[in-house]
Amino acid sequence: MEFDDVMLGRRSIRGYRPDPVPRALIEEILTIAMRAPSSMNTQPWNFYVVTGEPLDRIRQGNTERMVAGVPQSREFRTGEAFVDHHRDRQVGVAKQLFAAMGIARDDKDKRQDWVMRGFRQFDAPVCIIVTYDRILDGSDDTPFDCGAVTNALVNAAWSRGLGAVINSQGIMQSPVVREHAGIADDQVILKSIALGWPEDDFPANAVVSERKPVEEAAVFVGFD
Repeated sequence: MEFDDVMLGRRSIRGYRPDPVPRALIEEILTIAMRAPSSMNTQPWNFYVVTGEPLDRIRQGNTERMVAGVPQSREFRTGEAFVDHHRDRQVGVAKQLFAAMGIARDDKDKRQDWVMRGFRQFDAPVCIIVTYDRILDGSDDTPFDCGAVTNALVNAAWSRGLGAVINSQGIMQSPVVREHAGIADDQVILKSIALGWPEDDFPANAVVSERKPVEEAAVFVGFD
């Protein structure tokens, strides 16, 4: 695929076929992704690629603890809740997804089931947990670099027919994730990526989230 086709065509995939993803293909995608820019070449990122029974245990523990009301324990800072236009964009994409899935505003059961899909890593056959070296904790460059490599990863996957969605719900219960993914103590859990072959008939997979225009995002200085 041409670069522009990948960037303009990629969508967040939230419905997957159960077919396994070959390890060799994931290794190929990671090899490409790790050519992403890295501040002073520190390359702070690491990846725990989980599938099969260990992933099922993460799904189960994550959802059971959330349903039981166990407070979330994300390891990277969460910040304050979105407000103003950032909140508007968050609500806007949620409305797009609910409309695609036929989930009515007052249908609490379906809305709750949708939330649970996130805690289950959207039932994808693979979960990639992005971590960074704890010795770099507090560095502003570190999450920037991890974001760059994650962006490269999901686009490399898309170029090979795989879908992905970057999410935080799947790592809300970090003790569960650490235990079943075997994450080393010298790593901080940052994000998770659901990965797999897109389910063509899953309505939410057709949703294309809106982007603000360049004239709203960019300030040009010194141009004629």
